[in-house]
Amino acid sequence: MTAQSENSFVVIATYHFVGLDDFEDMKPPLLDLCLENDLMGTILLAREGLNGTIAGPRMGVDNLLDYLRADERFKTLRYKESYTDKAPFRRMKVRLKREIVTMGVPDTDPGELCGERVDAKRWNELVKDPDVLTIDTRNAYECDIGTFENAISPNTETFREFPNFVDEKLDPQKHRKVAMFCTGGIRCEKATNYLMKQGFEEVYHLDGGILKYLETVDKEESLWQGECFVFDDRVAVDENLAPGSYAQCYACRRPLSDADRVSPHYQIGVSCPHCHGTHSDQKIAGLKERQRQIEMAMSRENQDG
Repeated sequence: MTAQSENSFVVIATYHFVGLDDFEDMKPPLLDLCLENDLMGTILLAREGLNGTIAGPRMGVDNLLDYLRADERFKTLRYKESYTDKAPFRRMKVRLKREIVTMGVPDTDPGELCGERVDAKRWNELVKDPDVLTIDTRNAYECDIGTFENAISPNTETFREFPNFVDEKLDPQKHRKVAMFCTGGIRCEKATNYLMKQGFEEVYHLDGGILKYLETVDKEESLWQGECFVFDDRVAVDENLAPGSYAQCYACRRPLSDADRVSPHYQIGVSCPHCHGTHSDQKIAGLKERQRQIEMAMSRENQDG
């Protein structure tokens, strides 16, 4: 794990499934607190709980955690922490949603029914067990840049497609032991709930996800391969939780390798080898204008600095 330097930003990823009947009323004071503490990022609030990735100064992050944990419903809130010397977000947003992670299956309640959480040490044992089917519940573009050895990808474009993958490709009679993982753990909690309702009995998920695994496991014992996609301006982090080697296409959101960025189909902010030729002329014009505005804003920031 990377060490925190004096001027680095603390980045926390957190989620908590808990009934929030007042989630709409929670937004204004939560946003005010984040802005007062110079925090940036996104927090999602829904009736089923909270999900967020936030960055800022150490004191500001601690103030947010103290504020949330003062609410009895968030007393056991857990989080994953990393550091970066460059702000990974441009602004602070608190959004109201139907789900804090969208699977689109009604009555999904991980608090009622969930697979068994396993820590990094136990996880290594599961991944190595030939009787265990290890599933990366993330989307295909996330799996492509890094995953655990022996893991399979559902090749989904969105998490909404995951239930169809289960229905079409998995069998509770054939797949007796299933272990699943994702970036921070949130998708897995919903995924295990779905599998268990379909009759899968022995279901596990990596506690805290890939981020907690990389934060806690010794490098020599790690079974992680590649980099981990994250939903902020870092794009990906390496096994030390330091910013990785990928950029991002802001037209299709795909992570871009060095080879992608020398492709003739790559135009910063407009297209990449993965999405070239798929956008309408109107969309391309909008993307070009957006990129122009970004470059102007960056130029002003550099002049002010």
